[in-house]
Amino acid sequence: MTDGATALMAQAQASAQYGTQNNMAARMSSLTDGHIKTEAEARKAGEEFESMFLGQMLSHMFAGIETNEMFGGGHGETMMRSMLVDEYAKEMTRAGGIGIADAVTREILKIQEG
Repeated sequence: MTDGATALMAQAQASAQYGTQNNMAARMSSLTDGHIKTEAEARKAGEEFESMFLGQMLSHMFAGIETNEMFGGGHGETMMRSMLVDEYAKEMTRAGGIGIADAVTREILKIQEG
């Protein structure tokens, strides 16, 4: 890969990571803005938080994986990888997750009661 293409790939990855961080900040703000009124909303917020957490963990795992240039790679894959990782995280949460959603839901409900 030429130096120019390498620089473009690095810029695309940085841009995708920056977008993920901004999206995460916006989602965190929406979880803590006090608009959660019901137990179902608290559960949904807990699942969103777990999905966001898993997405961050998975993105670090996928960061070191390089693809074969003949069958993958390129700018499209770089840009789409963050969306793929987010979908993996959502599916892991839907399948039962790792227990973060339950803990977050309990804390939200505890705060509402107190």
